[in-house]
Amino acid sequence: MFDLGFTELLLVAVVALVVLGPQRLPKAARFAGLWVRRARAQWDSVRMELERELAAEELKRDLQASREALEGLGGDLRDTGERARREAEAMRDQARDAMTPIDQDGGPPAGGANPDSEPNPDPDEDDVDASIPRRKPADSEDDAGQR
Repeated sequence: MFDLGFTELLLVAVVALVVLGPQRLPKAARFAGLWVRRARAQWDSVRMELERELAAEELKRDLQASREALEGLGGDLRDTGERARREAEAMRDQARDAMTPIDQDGGPPAGGANPDSEPNPDPDEDDVDASIPRRKPADSEDDAGQR
C-alpha cells in the first residue's frame, strides 16, 4: 500500500515521541493501531466484494456461453433427427417398392403368388418344432356316426 521503509518508520516514531511525549505515546499507538486494523478490514471487505462480483460476472458469461452452445447443439440435433427421419422414410419406401414387384402388364407378379395373401395355414409346411406333439384331427362326422 505505502512504500515506507524502516528509516521512515523510525523517523515517524521519533517525531511522535517528541510531539506526544512518553505518557501519551502508548495510548496514541493503540489508537493508531485500531484505525489501521479498521482500514485493513474495510479494504479486505471491499476487495472480497469486488472478487465476488467478478466471479459472479464470470459465471454469468460462462452460463451464457453454455446456453448458446446448447442451443447450437439442439439445432444440430434437430437437423440430424430430421435427416435421419427422411432417410428412414426413403428406405421404407424403397423396401415397400421392392416387396411389391409389378409385371409389365400391371398384373400380379409372375408365379401367381399374391404378396398380400395369408401364409399357408397347413402346419406341416411351417417350421414347427418337431418335439411338440401334434393332435390328430378328429375325423368329422364319420367317426361320430359309428360310435
